[in-house]
Amino acid sequence: MGRGVAVTGIGLVTPAGIGVAENWERVLTGVSAAATDPELKGEKVDISCRVPGFDPVAALGRRHAWKLDRFTQLALVGARQAVADSGLDTESWDRTRVGVVIGNSLGGAATLEKQLRTYFEGAPEDVSALMIPMGMVNMVAGQVAMDLRVHGPSLVTATACASGASAIGTAREWLLSGVCDVVLAGGTESAISPGTLNGLSRMGALSGRTHDPAAASRPFAQDRDGFVAGEGAAILVLERCADAQARGARRYADVAGFGASSDAHHATAPHPQGAGLARALRDALAQAGVLPDEVQHVNAHGTSTPMNDLTEARALHAVFGDRPAVTSTKGVTGHTLAAAGAVEAAYTALALHHGAVPPTANLRSVDPGIDVDIDVVTSGPRRQRLSVAASTSLGFGGHNAALVLTAA
Repeated sequence: MGRGVAVTGIGLVTPAGIGVAENWERVLTGVSAAATDPELKGEKVDISCRVPGFDPVAALGRRHAWKLDRFTQLALVGARQAVADSGLDTESWDRTRVGVVIGNSLGGAATLEKQLRTYFEGAPEDVSALMIPMGMVNMVAGQVAMDLRVHGPSLVTATACASGASAIGTAREWLLSGVCDVVLAGGTESAISPGTLNGLSRMGALSGRTHDPAAASRPFAQDRDGFVAGEGAAILVLERCADAQARGARRYADVAGFGASSDAHHATAPHPQGAGLARALRDALAQAGVLPDEVQHVNAHGTSTPMNDLTEARALHAVFGDRPAVTSTKGVTGHTLAAAGAVEAAYTALALHHGAVPPTANLRSVDPGIDVDIDVVTSGPRRQRLSVAASTSLGFGGHNAALVLTAA
């Protein structure tokens, strides 16, 4: 456990709310954030999970906000929250030793879609000069670094829906190798646009339960039919455990291990037995020095798609049997895509900190077609003392990522 890094600050801007308190209260209630989306009116799938009440102008100022795509706006607010939550003195820290690594997949998809529509409608002179810097995937890490005036390494990890977890794993290595003393790590995504959702719908990835949005995201349920697209950002402040202890920082949890693997199986479908995810989990456990039967809780990727939930259940059972309390918080937040791994890592840290496992929204009993036994939490939060937990992420392209967190 001595090679862990501490989570000393959390920033959350998600469909479950803005800030740690709102998020934690909402996921414990298990009430879905999915709703009919006016911006998707007329589309085949017109439901989504958006961040409620997010006002970028109020949060960032008009002059700053209008230059940024929403995925960057969300990350900036999350980063500011996380730094404030950590108690770090940003005036005295060594700016050259503070890094930024953030997961993202689709960049400024909504901005690019809008500007390209303007171009193809015959008005190239009306295309914004900011289209490229607003749309570039890497720009979110650069903007966070500029906003906080830090000069350590910054980059974006792009492993699809495993991007946020990949960012946290990268940050852990930066800290343990001595590259940085503090890293802001997490994920962000805001790609709820007609074009993007049409593409996901054409793939068969989205739930068609548009008549009942609140019940559409139903991980591990027998009648699940796809995910609800969400947006959001989660940023964690990570420090070496010894450094956090030396300054008397509050530690939500420690990131004790990280594992990653590639399925090398299919562009969008996971390995049917979850073999790649199982490898990533075993690597994370080995790095953490934790035995499988010590893990008490797993925050699963749990997308509510027929294939993911089955194959993920097989991977979890192969590694842990039916012991840990499993949840998918996507029942509440929907699928925040590249942000998901970071959002769920934050919820896993909060579960360890508060001694509670959130329920899986919209689930009464696990699909009998899932051919292994896993203990999925339903109905309400399960209060228990937790010392070791894991969070799993899978992404298109066969990317798998697993984090093992321990109580501080």
